[in-house]
Amino acid sequence: LDLGVSSPQLDDAERGFSFMRDGPLDMRMDPTRGQSAAEWLQTAEEADIAWVIKTFGEERFGKRIARAIVERNRIAPMTRTKELAEVIAAAMPVKDKHKHPATRTFQAVRIWVNSELEEIEQALKSSLSVLAPGGRLSIISFHSLEDRIVKRFMREQSRGPQVPAGIPMTESQLKKLGGRELRALGKLMPGEEEVAENPRARSSVLRIAERTNA
Repeated sequence: LDLGVSSPQLDDAERGFSFMRDGPLDMRMDPTRGQSAAEWLQTAEEADIAWVIKTFGEERFGKRIARAIVERNRIAPMTRTKELAEVIAAAMPVKDKHKHPATRTFQAVRIWVNSELEEIEQALKSSLSVLAPGGRLSIISFHSLEDRIVKRFMREQSRGPQVPAGIPMTESQLKKLGGRELRALGKLMPGEEEVAENPRARSSVLRIAERTNA
């Protein structure tokens, strides 16, 4: 599984994922379903926007950015990615020399609009029903929120069912609970050469687990 938005989606300005290319403020993986980013930002409460930016973008200036977005939409609703990127940049009191000021906020809004983290959790659970014993589950994540979900899933499935201490259970009862589903094999990070060839791989983490015979 290769999580998140793809390079073709980022490079297509009409999809509205990129703050580097001006296009419709959409960000939906499926443009035929749900609210676009522009629609959500125009109707959401300031507190909700701030929560999304902080929670899914891990942006410390979430409240300040949310206030600027709401104030800008009161004047004239934003419909373009460039407009949102400019509002975010103007609201940032401190600029990161190595990261565009809109990076975290665009990530947060995209995750929220597409319910990405819920989709990841569902995909991970579904993988167990199609992965044969000895099969490998390989997952590439691109930010810490995704990686935490993958790491937790593999850890839990590698431990097997947990029985609270002090609860007596027979051997047959323990067998019914089943054994561990996966065996975590570790993780890989991109090397300098790979990052030089593909800068978008910089933050990626590849985690691998093997299906057990349980």
